[in-house]
Amino acid sequence: MVFQLRRSTKRLLALVATLPAALLLLAVIYMLGMSHLEGDPRGFWDSLEWASETLTTTGYGRDAHWHHPAMTLFVVTVQLSGMFLIFLLFPTYVLPYFEERFEQRLPRRLPSMGGRVLFHRYGPSVDSLVAELRRVGAPFVILEQDRAIGRALVDRGFRVVVGQLDEDPELLAGVERARALVTSADDHLGATFVMIARERGFAGPIYALAANPLHRAPLIKVGATLVYTPSHVLAAALAAHASTRISPQAEGLQSLGGQAGIAEYRVHPESPLAGQALGAIHLRERLGINLIGQWQGGRFTPARGPATRIAAGAILVAIGRPENLVRLEALAAPIRRAGAIVVAGLGEVGRKVVEMLHDAGETTIVIDEHDHPGVDVVGNVLDPHTLEQARVREAGTLVLALSDDSSGVFGTAVIRDYAPHVRLIARVNRASNVPRLHQAGADFALAVGQVAGQLLAHHLLGESGLSVEQRLRCMRVRPGTLVGKHPWHAGVRERSGASVVAMERGGEVFVDLPADLRVTPEDALFICGTTEGLSLFQREFRSAPWVVGAGT
Repeated sequence: MVFQLRRSTKRLLALVATLPAALLLLAVIYMLGMSHLEGDPRGFWDSLEWASETLTTTGYGRDAHWHHPAMTLFVVTVQLSGMFLIFLLFPTYVLPYFEERFEQRLPRRLPSMGGRVLFHRYGPSVDSLVAELRRVGAPFVILEQDRAIGRALVDRGFRVVVGQLDEDPELLAGVERARALVTSADDHLGATFVMIARERGFAGPIYALAANPLHRAPLIKVGATLVYTPSHVLAAALAAHASTRISPQAEGLQSLGGQAGIAEYRVHPESPLAGQALGAIHLRERLGINLIGQWQGGRFTPARGPATRIAAGAILVAIGRPENLVRLEALAAPIRRAGAIVVAGLGEVGRKVVEMLHDAGETTIVIDEHDHPGVDVVGNVLDPHTLEQARVREAGTLVLALSDDSSGVFGTAVIRDYAPHVRLIARVNRASNVPRLHQAGADFALAVGQVAGQLLAHHLLGESGLSVEQRLRCMRVRPGTLVGKHPWHAGVRERSGASVVAMERGGEVFVDLPADLRVTPEDALFICGTTEGLSLFQREFRSAPWVVGAGT
């Protein structure tokens, strides 16, 4: 096998060979010039010393003045050449050599892949899943072609292999023993990765994250097991948060027959509710309202009994009769759901959000800096004049779909200052920036990495999967062990996180439950909460969904 030198090594060797020749040539010219032009002869070693001192700009000994113009021009030329050589030498010859010596320490072959997950390229689409795998101790390796990214990942403690797969297919030697493969590279590079892995005999699952949904079929054809488009799934999640026509605030609430409604309220720091415990404000007794929970930092926290405290800045989710819900407005600002949905940013994600909202029959106002088809207001979302043109203060929801995280964070702060009551939903590239969006004022923030993590976590982690959204549901159930008790005083919230919001007796629905009420086996209860809370309620109180036509 012929040993091949790297380009930086070849250049350094050429420099080492050229410098002595240049010094010798300059020494001879200087020796001849001093003898014939200056009439002050110099020996070879003195001339060589002069050439070395001049090229390296270290200065002179006794030779510091010349009389003949030609000699002076020669010395000046060599001095300038020396300065140029110093600036050229290190970045062009020396630094690349040492960088490649360092890069040689980055592995260029896979370790033993038994039980490991292999990620092809690192980026925002997989950062949440990689962090989760690391948290639960699941082994993985990242194959990265960008050496700078590879070094940064090594500094973070990740197991990394660096190299160009299309130039060196042997990078995947041993991949057939891996647990699973995930590629988040460009679609054409992802296809190459999938094909090489299959050619090497890998028979396990390969998950591809594609940028273009039209590339799903080709990627599956070349060997991918499943292909996802995280940006489109992210757009769907943003649209679902923005529109109750796509995703109702509480699925199943219509089973109450219009007896109760659901509303959201923002708790400002100066509100009487801020910092108060549920046991101290008695919303059920005073206002006839059931507080289901509160959204804070993009997470839903169920109301778990009298000790639950209402956080300043949180969004309360309350269920009650429409006339009772209005009474809560004196304590917290209602969040308007009526009105157009403003979408800021008509990139790939923003365009898909608008498309889904239009399909659902929603009215949208689109802001973008460029006058593309579908843009209603051309301007910068950071400009209050642009926000005024888009009637942001009158909007039901604003979806901030900017492609740059820094712009998203600052844009969130600007919009929150301009329209403090508008419901604000923001997209973000990296999951690590989600808390910054919430701190800047976003009610909900979703990252493409979170979405991709949710898509893949079920396959790679089973029950340890990541969760992006928390849905509220209302369910009609049998009373179970609540028979003979008042449903509001039986520890339902404390034990399950779900709330009993109404009861049906003899075909009539009661939202306001009197203090002396006791549940009978024939009664049906309506409970509301997250999917986890509803499941826990059924286990804790031995309840089951009420099936129409089933015997008691």
